[in-house]
Amino acid sequence: MLQGEKVVLAYSGGLDTSVCLKWFEEQGATPYALYLDLGQGEPEVDVKVKALEIGAADAFVRDAREEFVEEYVAPAIKANALYGGRYPLFTALGRPLIAKKLVEAAREVGATSIAHGSTGKGNDQVRFDVTTASIAPDLKVVAPVRDLNMSRPEEMEYARERGIPVPATKESPYSVDANLWGRSIEAGPLEDPDHEPTPDVYEMTAEPEDAPDRPRYVEIGFTEGLPTSLDGRDLPLVDLIVELNSIVGEHGVGRIDMVEDRLVGIKSREIYEAPAATAIIQAHKELESLTLTKDVLRFKAGVEQRYAELTYDGLWFTPLKVALDAFVEETQRAVTGTVRLKLYKGSATVAGRTASKALYSKELATYDPNSTFDEAAAAGFIALWGLPARQWAGVHGGTEAAPGTLR
Repeated sequence: MLQGEKVVLAYSGGLDTSVCLKWFEEQGATPYALYLDLGQGEPEVDVKVKALEIGAADAFVRDAREEFVEEYVAPAIKANALYGGRYPLFTALGRPLIAKKLVEAAREVGATSIAHGSTGKGNDQVRFDVTTASIAPDLKVVAPVRDLNMSRPEEMEYARERGIPVPATKESPYSVDANLWGRSIEAGPLEDPDHEPTPDVYEMTAEPEDAPDRPRYVEIGFTEGLPTSLDGRDLPLVDLIVELNSIVGEHGVGRIDMVEDRLVGIKSREIYEAPAATAIIQAHKELESLTLTKDVLRFKAGVEQRYAELTYDGLWFTPLKVALDAFVEETQRAVTGTVRLKLYKGSATVAGRTASKALYSKELATYDPNSTFDEAAAAGFIALWGLPARQWAGVHGGTEAAPGTLR
């Protein structure tokens, strides 16, 4: 089926994509490997050499960190995008960009297909396939691990038989995915939701009990919804995230252990590390509480949930996502200020916040005698606010009128 065809594979250097690369070669296809640097830290030379040794006709290694942060992470920050209220979506945010770059590479080499190493149980298959359909419906999408229904042990045996160097072993069976915005770890003993992760699972965060005994304060400055400074120093967003990952992770902050509802309908136990993402979104939400009105905050909470679902479900390049971006962008005009976080042994707490356009007024909120709030107006407000309740009670018979008590 693939004999003589050119295929561009999203290559990570891990077990799944390494197996795919060799499989394409054995099928008589001409496979090209595309590796995007999203901040995962793999040495570029090593990745290219490995891909060529396995059987790639050529291997493209491209730095996409800035594009990833500016066009994918930045909108997600403004939207406080957390799937299930906890997962910062770093893997989900990277997939539409990888798919976009796969399409670009396919056009360059004249490929008729793009490929990925996703399994049939994961979310990434949907993200790659739907994104490709959204921007290049003429291209075929091939997913050998899914289509051949290969289990992880079968993949490891396939790699062993063909001498493919991969990081997964029977002693360390984890499946890991990482970028600037976070790191995911799954498979092996972690598939048991009652299994406590051992220290070898984590790389970005210290064990909370081993974190420094003195708390660390960090001040994150925001301009129109995006972090632009760290402890008073202006930094590009890429550099700010890298530095904050190190600082926050050192104090054991950013670990997430959750049972997640996958798009394909199953529940999955997931372990994530997202030090910078955890701190930035927490600080951003705190700054919004100071600068946005109550009705905007309430409405935006629903938008944020839907935004996270669209991202998770692989619907990044869709009309609804574009429309939600426009709403979120409008809300961020006044979200400028600083938030100070206290990091200590696995926890991050807000220690202070300031904003030039804060809606908080001490003169209104204070209980001191010099308060500017007109307390005499409260009685009239309460009378009008409670009017519908009193009217209902009067018509339906006092205390017996409470909803659910009518006979």
